[in-house]
Amino acid sequence: MKKKYLAPLLLLPFFAAPAAQAEINLIVIGEVDAHYQDLSTKTATPLENSVAGNLLGGVGSGLAYAGGNRFIAIPDRGPNATAYNPLVDDTTSFISRFQTFNLALAVNPDYDQNVVGSMPYILTPFLVDTTLLSSPNPLKYATTGKPALNKPGYNYFTGRSDNFDATKISTNPFNGRLDPEGVRVSNDGKSVFTTDEYGPYVYQFNRETGRRIKTFTLPSYFAVAKPSALGDTEISGNTSGRVANKGMEGLAITPDGKTLVGIMQTELLQDTKKYLRIVTINIATGVTHVYAYLLTTGSGVSEIVAINNTEFLVLERDGKGLGDNSTAKVKQLFKIDLKGATDVKNIASIGATTPLVNKTSFLDVVSDLTTNGISADDIPAKIESVAFGPDITIDNITKHTLFLANDNDFLATITDAKHPTGIANPNKFFVFAIDKSELPNYVAQKITPYVHD
Repeated sequence: MKKKYLAPLLLLPFFAAPAAQAEINLIVIGEVDAHYQDLSTKTATPLENSVAGNLLGGVGSGLAYAGGNRFIAIPDRGPNATAYNPLVDDTTSFISRFQTFNLALAVNPDYDQNVVGSMPYILTPFLVDTTLLSSPNPLKYATTGKPALNKPGYNYFTGRSDNFDATKISTNPFNGRLDPEGVRVSNDGKSVFTTDEYGPYVYQFNRETGRRIKTFTLPSYFAVAKPSALGDTEISGNTSGRVANKGMEGLAITPDGKTLVGIMQTELLQDTKKYLRIVTINIATGVTHVYAYLLTTGSGVSEIVAINNTEFLVLERDGKGLGDNSTAKVKQLFKIDLKGATDVKNIASIGATTPLVNKTSFLDVVSDLTTNGISADDIPAKIESVAFGPDITIDNITKHTLFLANDNDFLATITDAKHPTGIANPNKFFVFAIDKSELPNYVAQKITPYVHD
């Protein structure tokens, strides 16, 4: 398989973390230049807004460990930060896809902790493959929304917000629109699971072909009855279901490979503000359970990742930082445990009296990055994905690695009041080393090495 060199290492100062996080240390930051195109050359034709249809961007919307040094990264609905048609929320016919990266960490032989700009590891991302997502069955598209690449058995999903059937609720599995936000890989290495914001949907895709294998049915109250191509219209036209553009943002898979765990970005329309729903899905049977989560510091949740079969890390964030002309304040990881939590699946509206999952603070990402010399103005606003990677050894001590990545909205540069001459806006991978004492019950997901059929 052809590989593509993407970016040189971005080296930043490495300092000791604050005492409260002494055993969780930033070890490297890698980046992917936002001017690159991915490996799907057949989608390179310019989109409706003149952006290349295979621009390599947004890959931090979702990140999943795939075994070895491989990771699956998924962009969302495409480059709609470039305005062209507000009637479709500036979405385009960008074909949904996932990117396969090699994110191997290498020891930096020149590392010197006393030298500013020196870090203990090197990360140079390589793009290995680009896989387009499709359905073997026909999908519902707008009049001009059908992808030209469609062929028998391959009906491609796109980010266009008007590719849906207005006569059905938003979770209709045959809508052609898809806004992927969470991604995980099956233990056998053959499947990729995604969540999205349009349905919300939880889909299973064949990793080799990108064709959809299965749709998981969620409780009906996650859907909106009156879908619209305009997010604001959708919000005003519904009283229950997910909020437009704030659907199922995060996805975890338990290390035993049996359960998917999705989390909403914000509360459902019928629920009290800041009371979010977590849904677990038995992959074999489709049986679901629902739990209540109270948002603490962020304006929404971006990701959930499994520590073991019951414990998870949840990423809360605000929309502040690079890309928002503001200063980053909240990008914070919390630890939760679903063991013994109350199933609220049959509660119509959750709020102050609803039993919640227990949570404790785990990592203040903004605090850690600023301590390491990164200006809060330059911390990406949309740090959205979290994945555990392979363990590493530092000073003969085994450490867990935790990868965080951002969604750069497919914008190569940012020019605003804080950066009047412009600043590069790459996709970044922030890698932390975590001492075993911080996660004593951690269980790594064991994924069978992937071999193309």
